[in-house]
Amino acid sequence: MLRLLGSLVFLLGIVLGIGGIQLVSVGGSWGYLPLAILLVVSGIFTVLHRRYALALYGAAVLYALGWGLVEVGLDWWALAPRGGLLIILGIALLAASFWKNRKSDESLWSKDFTVLTASVVIGALIGVISMFADPHGIKTPGQSETFAFRGKKFDAPATDWTVYGGTNAGQHYSSLDQITPDNVGKLEKIWEFHAGDIHPELAGTAFETTPLKVGNTLFLCTPRSQVIALDATTGKKLWEFDPKLVALNPKLSHYVTCRGLSYDDASDRGWDVTEGPLPDAKLARALILKSRAEVTTKAAGVSHNIATGQAQPNDPNPVVSPQEFAQQSIRPDCLRRIFLTTRDARLIALSAETGVICPGFGGADGTVNLWQGMPNISPTAYYTTSPVLIAGDVVVVGGAVGDNLSTQLPSGVVRAFDLKTGNLVWNFDPGKPDATEPLPLGETYTQNVPNSWAPASYDADLDLVYLPMGNASPDQYGVGRSKEVERFASSVTALNAKTGKVAWVFQTVHHDLWDYDVPAQPVLIDLTIKNTLVPALIQPTKQGDVFVLDRRTGKPVFPVKEVQVSQVAVDGETPSPSQPVSAISFAPPKATGAQMWGITPIDQMMCRIAFQKMTYAGRYTPPTENGSLTYPGSYGVLNWGGVAVDPERQMLFAMPVYLGFSAQLIKRPGTFDPIVSAPQYGLGNENFGAPYASVVKPFMSALGLPCQQPPWGYVQGVDLTNGKTRYRHVNGTVRDLAPVPVPFKLGVPGIGGPIMTKGGVAFLAAAADNYLRAYNSETGDVLWRARLPAGGQSTPISYQGADGRQYVVQVAGGHGYVGTKLGDSVIAYALP
Repeated sequence: MLRLLGSLVFLLGIVLGIGGIQLVSVGGSWGYLPLAILLVVSGIFTVLHRRYALALYGAAVLYALGWGLVEVGLDWWALAPRGGLLIILGIALLAASFWKNRKSDESLWSKDFTVLTASVVIGALIGVISMFADPHGIKTPGQSETFAFRGKKFDAPATDWTVYGGTNAGQHYSSLDQITPDNVGKLEKIWEFHAGDIHPELAGTAFETTPLKVGNTLFLCTPRSQVIALDATTGKKLWEFDPKLVALNPKLSHYVTCRGLSYDDASDRGWDVTEGPLPDAKLARALILKSRAEVTTKAAGVSHNIATGQAQPNDPNPVVSPQEFAQQSIRPDCLRRIFLTTRDARLIALSAETGVICPGFGGADGTVNLWQGMPNISPTAYYTTSPVLIAGDVVVVGGAVGDNLSTQLPSGVVRAFDLKTGNLVWNFDPGKPDATEPLPLGETYTQNVPNSWAPASYDADLDLVYLPMGNASPDQYGVGRSKEVERFASSVTALNAKTGKVAWVFQTVHHDLWDYDVPAQPVLIDLTIKNTLVPALIQPTKQGDVFVLDRRTGKPVFPVKEVQVSQVAVDGETPSPSQPVSAISFAPPKATGAQMWGITPIDQMMCRIAFQKMTYAGRYTPPTENGSLTYPGSYGVLNWGGVAVDPERQMLFAMPVYLGFSAQLIKRPGTFDPIVSAPQYGLGNENFGAPYASVVKPFMSALGLPCQQPPWGYVQGVDLTNGKTRYRHVNGTVRDLAPVPVPFKLGVPGIGGPIMTKGGVAFLAAAADNYLRAYNSETGDVLWRARLPAGGQSTPISYQGADGRQYVVQVAGGHGYVGTKLGDSVIAYALP
């Protein structure tokens, strides 16, 4: 046994020695070489039963731990690969030595045995101490001041949740206070509903919806654009609408989701109402009216043909034109409407009461064809993932354009349609930003310009719509971008809600080469800063900066400075010499070789070698042919889940995530032959029409683990009156990520959003470990958690039920790309 163990020690030393030489040759640490020498000599001595074998191994253990403490300090998970395997082998050597010498006259407690025993004990003590250390946490004593509301409340009924973000301000805040830190531990599941829409054959399927609650009805959409209405108190299904999507090709439909719906109540708008069918209605409208009584309704008269790629004008031969309809009356059940955008690019108006299509919006079929005016029509290349925005008398619609397939993609145009008729009121085409008048029939918008796929926000007093803007394709190569594209890409853009004219633009990344599109809804809040009331906009970003702007002008409220960044790039590329950095930032520190990670010293060393070989000069290192480290990666520190704010406590609550990505550019031939679509390339982007394809994927070890050390996920609270972090805690376990369901608290990534409540409790379920958690808003401490049947990659809501109780509802549907378990559950919790 000793010879076998000695052979393993020897082989470990050889592998670390070879790797250590390679690491040194690429400019990395020399630290593995002394360790390798100690292990090789110890292994040889052990095989030959020579004195000092155990002492040499003990020295190797102490060296590895000492080196680890110098590099990473008392961080248990960072120390584990450096000392864990060595300590286990040390215990085995002690056991084998004890067994071999148990009947010998030689003293058991020889110097060799004593040295190794002491080394193992010291290593174990360091491990125990580091388990109780919290090197990544931040906790500042104190309690938030509760400010008297002197500014805009963005009021919504406390009992309801009528808009995706709670209100058009996107605060993700409930003014209910029945649930508090003192009683949240008593929450129990009240009901669970199964939506029945699970499609594992679609790789990017995700049940991410944030429900709406109006009156006593809950409205939600499924990945395949179905709409379901539930009794908000009992969870009983009231009605269901199926738009009968054009068949989705699993090879093309890389992302299938619906993040939410929109609601409007026109009861006070003065519209005429009729009990009967609209004048001169023909068969299509008669079928719609007839379907009112059905549980599952059918979309009739859809005026497009996405299956063949041919888009037609909306209702080319309508019985009643939208212009005529504007002067006519509508069905009484259509005064309250739900607006749905579908995976095949339709905007449909539904009766909130019956789930039946409301004719007249866009034509007799109640449908606006979002392919109208689009260039480069291609199935699945364009659709709206986020809920539309009701801004005064218009419905504002952005959309997601398929990234990085080619340079000839649909437009990123943002359009506003008349709330009643569906007529196009204005269009904001980033390629022609001044031409906001409705596009004439037969013309097309500018191809491949920045789009706005995340939810927008609206300030009714200023009459401004705030758009989080994305990028044109390709993301990783910026040569040839137009002046207009450069102006609006990765920006917050404010538009006049009546005209679509640009009010102001604030760019969060200059000449974006990292897919750092603005991913989250802008948050509107009036902040009290140095006793001055400031009408602010808070913009979370993928790169981790949280920009706080004056929403009237777009000027920074908290300082924003320009920082010099790397200029190393492929020929012809001209990276911006500087990038904006906010005073409030969740951005990670610059990555180092010492932060590379693994389960054992071997895979950790391999990650260090890979890190040294990549091009990396900190955040904003441009992609290269050699391969660059993008940290944080395009997964984002913050993504579409955004942040929640408490307007009374003036606190922000977020879930920052830290994962590095590798980004490599590969020269394309002058053809349309695919070159990076093979499985070994992972997330290969062909970028047809560009000189380079790109391969962008998480920076992982040979064992499929992140090469950077944990934690990968936190919760963080920020005092918005001064921009200071109040707390930061590691968030989430590897229970649902590891081969064995062990609840180790590493801090895991996730996607989805939090909410905050007036009662002082925040709720979040986005981490990749299938739990809904309740946190103390003041301290970030976990107060309660509930096990979910699938991943909770969505944002919860809170409302008051018909029984007077405060409810918290969470969708647990999982996420194909995050790798969490897929499901179809909608779960409601309340106090007993």
